[in-house]
Amino acid sequence: MSIITTAERNKETLRRFHDAVSTGDEEIISRTIDEVVQPDVKIRTPLPIETTGTSAMKEVLAVLRRAFPDLHVEVEDVIAEGDKVVTRNTVTGTHRGEYMGVPPTGKSITYKEILIARFVDGRVAETWAVVDVMSQMRQLGVFAGPNA
Repeated sequence: MSIITTAERNKETLRRFHDAVSTGDEEIISRTIDEVVQPDVKIRTPLPIETTGTSAMKEVLAVLRRAFPDLHVEVEDVIAEGDKVVTRNTVTGTHRGEYMGVPPTGKSITYKEILIARFVDGRVAETWAVVDVMSQMRQLGVFAGPNA
């Protein structure tokens, strides 16, 4: 009989969150956020929105889904230490809607992100994310570069 540690449970919870995002189903995403994220989650990544907590998380994901309806998060690595879980992800999608002022291009993009989540009582209480926005913009043709 194996014992599931808190770290393993937290890792599985964060994978569940990423899997929900990849469904593209707004209801599944919203329900999963409500189940696995604290309502007053602290999002430590600067965002151009006024909302906070799970509402901010849902708003950010809605913007991404409108821009990239086939958004998919592939979790490459999951590392847990103490009350934190880190995922290194590859994100793909096709640019079908406005994104950060860029009209739809129809281009497929692939970019990397790292998400750190701090857990309290089995739910995400705080997040930090590093997203390769420069790569996104290059692939969408906003900046010159190897992926433009």
